[in-house]
Amino acid sequence: MKPSRLRHGLLACAAVLLAACGGSVDRVDPTATLTAPLNGANGLTGTLVLTADASDNDSVQRVEFQIDGVGIGETTAPPYTASLDTSAFAAGQHILRARSRDEVRRHSPWSTATVQFGGAASVPAGFEKDEAFVGGLANATAFAQAADGRFFIAQQTGELRVADAEGRLLDAPFVQLAVDANGERGLIGVALHPDFASNGFVYVHYTTPAGGTHNRISRFTANGNVALAGSEQVLVDLPPLSSATNHNGGALHFGPDGMLYVGVGDNANGNNAKDLSSPLGKLLRFSDDGSIPDDNPFVGTQSGLARAVWAFGLRNPFTFAFEPGGTRLYINDVGEASWEEIDIGGAGANYGWPDNEGPTAADGVTAPRFAYPHAPSNPPGVGPGGFFVGQAIAGAAFYPASGGNFPPEYAGSYFFADFLARFIGRLDAANDDAAYAFASVSDQPVDLLVGIDGALYVLTRSGVTRIAVAS
Repeated sequence: MKPSRLRHGLLACAAVLLAACGGSVDRVDPTATLTAPLNGANGLTGTLVLTADASDNDSVQRVEFQIDGVGIGETTAPPYTASLDTSAFAAGQHILRARSRDEVRRHSPWSTATVQFGGAASVPAGFEKDEAFVGGLANATAFAQAADGRFFIAQQTGELRVADAEGRLLDAPFVQLAVDANGERGLIGVALHPDFASNGFVYVHYTTPAGGTHNRISRFTANGNVALAGSEQVLVDLPPLSSATNHNGGALHFGPDGMLYVGVGDNANGNNAKDLSSPLGKLLRFSDDGSIPDDNPFVGTQSGLARAVWAFGLRNPFTFAFEPGGTRLYINDVGEASWEEIDIGGAGANYGWPDNEGPTAADGVTAPRFAYPHAPSNPPGVGPGGFFVGQAIAGAAFYPASGGNFPPEYAGSYFFADFLARFIGRLDAANDDAAYAFASVSDQPVDLLVGIDGALYVLTRSGVTRIAVAS
């Protein structure tokens, strides 16, 4: 069998994207796999047509096609083509493959191309997106919204910024913290007290170099749009960090029980995650003053800060979210080699790291509610309507079960994002958490929240994107 080639192009695409829809031809031989160029910032929308051309068509018996490791059809006569509707797939990069078979059932090498579906302009029909709702940020990591509409936005370098309800970024930061911002360190989490309107309490999670580099949880009191001078109360000092600058976790959220939950990474040492005497690689639970509740699951069997452990076996729980008005907690755990996880929060739960990653039936391990792979896999992380391939899950928000203005099918849905693939996915809570592609953004997403106006807000490293029902 002589080398074959794979072509990709558009049969139909939105008019606004015509300039970005050109096809290309890649020649693939048995010793090389080439990557097709991405088709502009907006990627592909419409129907993608794949054509595999064999230079020796007389001996070709059939050509089979795959996307992300899943078959999408085969053909037995020229022209060897397959097509698919790109709107059924998550925005982001996808791997296309084709190979032919001859009359003695010998297969040619896979011919491979990488294409981009969706892109900066990708939102569902009936929605609109403003990627410049808040601009001017640098290295943003987390955000929270007050009942008056203000956004409190953490920047890794130590500034907690404030934007008003209309998206205008205020010049003066709420507070400027002295942080170690190497790697994934720095100001990495922010939360507002449930009674913020009356007490003005703002909680932050940051890496301090004071007394040896470690992560700290502190509380400030707001005086308008800035912190009251001298109001910092240090609530929790986590253990000293190793030389590793990654896996710090970060997220802070108050649960429906009024307790403060904190995602803490394993400091790049998986053994920390399963060691119940360590607070690293855990979800921690505190009272709003930093004390440890008497009903924590390990309060009677551990000592010191380990009594705050609420769940364990986590690698890097950078983001998580509680269901508003409900009881569900979903934890996003950033994976290592193969899988990104969405875990169901439970008191005393073990999520298996470092012994397990991704789907598992291991005894004593709470398996992910949903997981998606770093590369095409079989079975894939797939639900009806969306295939996800990514590298770093970051961003978590439940849409309200009632009272929102998204279409009814979105009620109670869980939104999540991927830092590298830059997509936003949705788990449909009403239908066994079936997964769907929702949207994509042009910068790297790090956090999500549903605003008081019912819109979905996406924090990226450089700004805030607003996704709302089209007006």
